[in-house]
Amino acid sequence: MTWWCITLQEPWTWDVQLYPGIWLSVLAIVVPYLVAQARRGQPNADRARRTAFYLAGALAYWIATDWPLGTLGAGYLASAHMFQFVLYTTVAAPLLLLGIPEWMARRVVSRLRLYRAATVVSRPLVAAVLYNAILLATHSPLAVDNLRSNQFGSFALDAAWLVGGLIMWLPVISPIPELRARSYGGRMVYLFLAAQVVPMIPGGILTFAEFPLYSTYELAPRVGELSSSGDQQLAGVLMKLGGLPVIWGTMFALMVKWARAEGHMDDRERRARARAAAAGSPPADAS
Repeated sequence: MTWWCITLQEPWTWDVQLYPGIWLSVLAIVVPYLVAQARRGQPNADRARRTAFYLAGALAYWIATDWPLGTLGAGYLASAHMFQFVLYTTVAAPLLLLGIPEWMARRVVSRLRLYRAATVVSRPLVAAVLYNAILLATHSPLAVDNLRSNQFGSFALDAAWLVGGLIMWLPVISPIPELRARSYGGRMVYLFLAAQVVPMIPGGILTFAEFPLYSTYELAPRVGELSSSGDQQLAGVLMKLGGLPVIWGTMFALMVKWARAEGHMDDRERRARARAAAAGSPPADAS
């Protein structure tokens, strides 16, 4: 029985492939979460919102991993391989983090004694370096051609992408507040540089390469009319632009929050000045 998606070297068909290992991995991230939430007590609006985020993240993980996308990405199309990467890092990972409440995150890092490691990994520079190191390593021809050919290697690629995505988003939306970058502006700059600028380089190489870089997809049975060169070019475009809506949407949301925070600060200052004037004392910054 095949437990994880691997290179099949068989003509592509739309016959459903069953991968029990993938289903077990989905249960492994969903069941403990739901049990912990159920033991927490009475549900509320915040709990319902976070649960919806988490389950949506688990659904994105399942779609990226299982048939048909997982099978196509494991041994047929470089573009499907890249679409998996985009789903893991810009959809599944941030949704999972948004779904984890602070109390749960603190409990996990405390029991596993990971707080110090999480503090280091969530530093913007460290997170950016680790994420892009995973990106470059897992998209090298050596890694793809050797790992996609067996179940363990294909599982390792998928796991590395999910972990890389979680690391990349920690400075922005960590469930533990002190692990996030301090300023909204800093989070925006970090996200732009880590998730948009660096991936442009390997994405450009894939897009403009004159020959296929991955033997796995060059020699795979064709799916439809897409050639191996066209498939690789599409993969490069996905690497460069696939996560753009999520990244830029998040940056816009951060900008709005930043503006609101500044507005609230200005309101507090105006109220303080009004109270000082009513009490007959000069404003705090008056000379």
